[in-house]
Amino acid sequence: MRLPRLFRGNHHRLTLFWALALAGLALPWLSSCEVPVISGGSAERACVVSSVHDGDTLRLTCGGEHLKVRLYCLDAPELAQRPWGQESRDHLRRITPRQVLLVPKDKDRYGRTVGELFTADGSRASINLRMVADGQAAVYPKYCTERRFYRAEARAPEAGAGVWAKAGPQQAPWAHRKPG
Repeated sequence: MRLPRLFRGNHHRLTLFWALALAGLALPWLSSCEVPVISGGSAERACVVSSVHDGDTLRLTCGGEHLKVRLYCLDAPELAQRPWGQESRDHLRRITPRQVLLVPKDKDRYGRTVGELFTADGSRASINLRMVADGQAAVYPKYCTERRFYRAEARAPEAGAGVWAKAGPQQAPWAHRKPG
């Protein structure tokens, strides 16, 4: 195959290389299909919030796929733990924008995607971390080893907000779920 005159010679072959490289980078961005963005080793997905079930479970639509998502590293009061369960759910509804970024971490025993949500705006704030910092959920020690969540939780009782407003089983939702 004979290259067009523009791309003959070493200098011009470099031009061809860069043109193909740029086309390769731009093509996925220009296409309409969802392309995961790699961030810290995890596939990040742009999603739309369909509904918020409680303080740690949502339904998302990500590129046409419907997912039930359990928020990573936290446990919110159950809806039956009145009034904390409803308050936690309502708080999550208030702070969660319609468009979010999902970083999946795992699947739980119910088949839900366990993941961390971030705002899709330029701030890229962790919604999971905000729920803990705002006192609307506790860190779930059985499933969380990340210090940033424990640091946020340590500061939350000082504010006396959410589950920390008064002592009780709402501060450990996993204990509320235990039979007996």
